[in-house]
Amino acid sequence: MSEKELDIRFQEAVEIASKMSQSDLPQDVQLRLYAYYKQATMGTKSYNFSPDFDLRSAFKTNAWMQISHLSIDEAKEFYIEAIHEIANEKK
Repeated sequence: MSEKELDIRFQEAVEIASKMSQSDLPQDVQLRLYAYYKQATMGTKSYNFSPDFDLRSAFKTNAWMQISHLSIDEAKEFYIEAIHEIANEKK
């Protein structure tokens, strides 16, 4: 699959996700989707903890760190798979 095709599939998954209600998703699923999305759009982050770093941010950063070994394309694939799996469960 070409990079352009992957990007199109990723954007379609992002659109599907934007129509989902966060309150319908368990927090661990929300964190997993967040991590895949951030890795897919920003790559591996250099972590910079500040004094005002709150618990919610810590959980999000931890989720992202756990998948930081994935390439951007791998993260896109995992994000696409996760979104389609969730969307199919809701049908």
